[in-house]
Amino acid sequence: MDVVELMAWLAEHGCSAVLKADGERTPGTRWMVIVSGGALGAGSFFRVDLPSPDACLQAVLDHLEAVGLSPFA
Repeated sequence: MDVVELMAWLAEHGCSAVLKADGERTPGTRWMVIVSGGALGAGSFFRVDLPSPDACLQAVLDHLEAVGLSPFA
């Protein structure tokens, strides 16, 4: 699964998602992902700052698994 597929899955499940690259930040935190709402529950919020989009993708997948959701089901 790539980032676009995951974001489409999140949107289909009512979530809002943002993936941001910020070249002005330090190399270890240039990428940020935020996911909220929808299938995660009202008032839910997940954010992580990591060095790559792939690391952000894995963090979201890990979070989804931790809360009992999976785009692979």
